[in-house]
Amino acid sequence: MKNKPTDKDVPMPSPDPKRSTDRTIDPTRFCETVLLRCIAVFSLLVFITLENRCDAAGMRLGDICRVRGQETNTLQGLGLVVGLRGTGDGDAATTSRALARAMQLMGGPVSSDTTGQLNLDDVADAKNVAMVVVTAVVPAVGAQQGDLLDVSVSAISAKSLEGGRLLTTPMLGPRTDDRNVYALAQGQLRVSPDGPATVATVEGGAKMESTIKANFHTDGRITLILDQDFADFITAQRVEDEINNYMAIIAGDSATASRGGLANGSNLTPGSARLSSNLSTARAIDQLHIEVEIPELDRSSPVRFISLLLDTTIHLQSKSNRVVINESDGIVVIGKDVEIAPVLVTHRNLRIEAGGHEFVEIGQDASPETNAKLKDLADALNALDVSTEDLIAIIKTLKAKGDLYGEVVFQ
Repeated sequence: MKNKPTDKDVPMPSPDPKRSTDRTIDPTRFCETVLLRCIAVFSLLVFITLENRCDAAGMRLGDICRVRGQETNTLQGLGLVVGLRGTGDGDAATTSRALARAMQLMGGPVSSDTTGQLNLDDVADAKNVAMVVVTAVVPAVGAQQGDLLDVSVSAISAKSLEGGRLLTTPMLGPRTDDRNVYALAQGQLRVSPDGPATVATVEGGAKMESTIKANFHTDGRITLILDQDFADFITAQRVEDEINNYMAIIAGDSATASRGGLANGSNLTPGSARLSSNLSTARAIDQLHIEVEIPELDRSSPVRFISLLLDTTIHLQSKSNRVVINESDGIVVIGKDVEIAPVLVTHRNLRIEAGGHEFVEIGQDASPETNAKLKDLADALNALDVSTEDLIAIIKTLKAKGDLYGEVVFQ
């Protein structure tokens, strides 16, 4: 009886000389494969990120409006500049009178006539003095006593302000009935080499003598003022609705309410259902102004409420039906949704018929069915080497004729 063969007794198959059992890895191809896979994964992540960003696209409320009271103000005054190089206007009666008065206030030897009036003959030959208009801009956030503001100095009739120095000039408010002195301006003038010699500046030349505060809320309310580029009834109503919708939602969250109104990092989501009409916080007054009531819990800290409100994200309709023209720089920006009526455009030796998706010459058969896009017309004109000036003229003509369906803005 034969013994059962063991594993050691089983003969191993002979290797096939045409097929090698060893796998040889090419390091170059391996690195290329790994690199391509990494690039593919990275591209997918970038696509997903961009897609998410597009889905969440919006604008900060603070980027399309400002709070009433946060405006710049201009201080102004009439002053004297001395130290000129014979380019002043001392021969003018107003300048001579102002100089004589200034010298009298500073204890200068100025005589008077029999009626008690200053004798202008004492200063009639002053050639190095000039009367100027002095202005300084107070920032939108206001200015504190002791702050220094830059000063702009403009000559009234002097030929040049080079080398001059501004004497102490009281700066009044922008209103003619306000005679309060808010700042005092003085200092050495600096004339720009690229600008006119009759305009100069004094950096930090105006020192605030009183504090100007920006009052941004009244009776628990603030007013948002839309920027000119966004001011219309549609935007104003949308801002009102979205603020009211969001405030109504967070009003039902006791945890949020206990923290005082708006939650940090919040977004205004379009289409949110309003929970209660009695919780209305915002009201659009017109196409420019939206009045917002500060919640009771936030009235002790209105700055916090306003900062969170302006930092929220709001979704607006695209301005893609707008044409913006800058004639001085030769720039034309056309929105993708700007349409034109079926028209025949004749320009010098060119004739283009617009009415469908394609622009064809008059000699060809065309059956326009839909309104054409202004962008397509511009592309066709550009392909025919029509200048930007001529394109602007054509757009003006289309708008004047009523055949351009969109807004045209000139800058």
